[in-house]
Amino acid sequence: MKKILVLIIILISSNVFAHMDHYKKYNKIEMDIFRNGELIGYNYYFFTKKGKETIVTNQIKFAVKLLGATIFQVEGYGEEKYIEDQLISYQSKTLQNDKEKFVNLVFDKNKFNIKGSSYSGDASINNIVGNWWNHKILQTDSQISPISGSIKKQVVTFVGKEKIEQYGKVYNVDRFTLKSKDKTLPKDKRLDFNIWYDQENFQIIRVSYSRMGNWEYRLKSFE
Repeated sequence: MKKILVLIIILISSNVFAHMDHYKKYNKIEMDIFRNGELIGYNYYFFTKKGKETIVTNQIKFAVKLLGATIFQVEGYGEEKYIEDQLISYQSKTLQNDKEKFVNLVFDKNKFNIKGSSYSGDASINNIVGNWWNHKILQTDSQISPISGSIKKQVVTFVGKEKIEQYGKVYNVDRFTLKSKDKTLPKDKRLDFNIWYDQENFQIIRVSYSRMGNWEYRLKSFE
């Protein structure tokens, strides 16, 4: 019960101001991607603002190698467009090994219309595009895959407060787990993340998960 109350307080305090207002001071957020402790790529987010419009572009690239040969690689680009707090559109193209994946999402009269490589149809505007720049991923019960457009129900649980060190800086963070609500999904399709969140700066500091190795996304820098 104590953890639930703390989570409620966190979510209320995070919504005191408009969501996109939390990111008005940011131009760029850089995250490094590690697998089994080895740096293998990056995930960068760039913020462009003009009046009430904010565009967040996402660049991701990583490669897993074994004995010098690349066995798995991803390279992708995405763009989210907001008018004030409303997501108006999202487009992405991703090359996963030799397979192309995509999402084309538009806001259409109180719903999202999605055409993606894994899902095409309507979706509630309560969904969040599952990119790691956006702390609202901790405040929703459903997310849209930024790679394929699939919709996944989720359960977010507050674990506790921690202090972590990263790139020579110490952060006071709230730790959460984010898991798929549907336990019947195959394990390789389930959401199963640990997330460390800096409430003061509205930043996700670290994300970890295990799937064909131990992965981490670590906040490297921002400006």
